[in-house]
Amino acid sequence: MRRGVYSASKPAARPQVPAVVAAKPAPPSEKRNWRRLALPAGALVLLAACAALWSSQPRPLTQDDVNALLQSALEKRPPQPTAADAYDVIRPSVVLVRGMPDDGEEGTKGMAEGKADVQKGTGVVILENGTILTNLHVVAGAKRIHVVFFDGHESEAEMIGQRPEHDLAVLQPKSTPDDLVPATMRSTNGLRVGEAVVAVGFPFGIGPSTSAGVVSGLKREYVSPEGKRLLTNLIQFDAAVNPGNSGGPLVTLDGEVVGIVTGLLNPTEQRVFVGIGFAVPIENAASAVGLSPF
Repeated sequence: MRRGVYSASKPAARPQVPAVVAAKPAPPSEKRNWRRLALPAGALVLLAACAALWSSQPRPLTQDDVNALLQSALEKRPPQPTAADAYDVIRPSVVLVRGMPDDGEEGTKGMAEGKADVQKGTGVVILENGTILTNLHVVAGAKRIHVVFFDGHESEAEMIGQRPEHDLAVLQPKSTPDDLVPATMRSTNGLRVGEAVVAVGFPFGIGPSTSAGVVSGLKREYVSPEGKRLLTNLIQFDAAVNPGNSGGPLVTLDGEVVGIVTGLLNPTEQRVFVGIGFAVPIENAASAVGLSPF
């Protein structure tokens, strides 16, 4: 009799199949309750959407709204510069210029007497080393040149260059203040008739004084009474200037130099201002010291 051969593993158990129980349909009353809850929820969603759409619509502007907008715009707009602002900017660069007929040493009797008879004018510092532009007729014939800076510092100066055709002289002082500020120069390209300008100087030796006006014309001609020279391509302006303003800066409201005041037109012998002054464009003045044209 043969023995049967059996496997050492146990036979797998037959899987149990769960019984399927059919779900009972919900009673009609429960279906009706769900419908009652769904309808109000949909209405709420619709109402919320309508409210959001209505709130997003722009409302009409009121007068208060307009006033608030205008006030905000005015506050954000940068303030326009004034003649006072121009004076504050250019003042540290303006100097009093004296042309003295005596060539004696400082402190001598001859120098003291010579100071009583001087040619007074104005100058403007244009380089950090103290180089000054002024009118040639202010220092013409002077044996000594004396300058006074904005802080009261005084120095002798030497004429190192001249442009007779533009009535310009270039001065180099022997000493300068520690906090010297050269002027900023601006090209006359784009300068318009009617544009506001300010003249700063020492009329009749009083100053520094400032006056405001506008550019009255461009490319004017003028015969200098001192040198009897015909000056051309001048800026005409109506800011008040008088003897002593010669050589001073003509500046924009930003305090930038566009010209060097050179003379005034007057049909009388009094040589007082009647409304027409002339300035050499800064391009011509800058070329007198070898600066590149704008």
